[in-house]
Amino acid sequence: MIEEIAKLKDEALEKIFSAECEPQLEEIRVSLLGKKGSVSLLMRGLGQMNPTEKSRLGPALNGLKNDINNSISLKKSELRKKAIEEKLSSEWIDVTQPARERKSGSIHPVSQVTEEVIA
Repeated sequence: MIEEIAKLKDEALEKIFSAECEPQLEEIRVSLLGKKGSVSLLMRGLGQMNPTEKSRLGPALNGLKNDINNSISLKKSELRKKAIEEKLSSEWIDVTQPARERKSGSIHPVSQVTEEVIA
């Protein structure tokens, strides 16, 4: 069973690090840790095991779950950083161009009446 956990960990980490976008990463997370995910199914199986197997496999499964969560958060931050860099490289502002002219508002009605009375 420990070998299965190690194999599942290798496959999961490979999938996570090969993800190219956040939605794909979310699908991987759900397939591994979701309600019907492969890790969740193994965790549910702990309830039917005897205490010696639980004490041996429980920490291994928790470690697997933590490793997957950490890898997903690292990959997510990497993907977000990459998206920001792509956005910054595609957008730019030419600061050497003159500013756009701003249109002024109209004279306040009280000031206009005052000027008319004075005139």
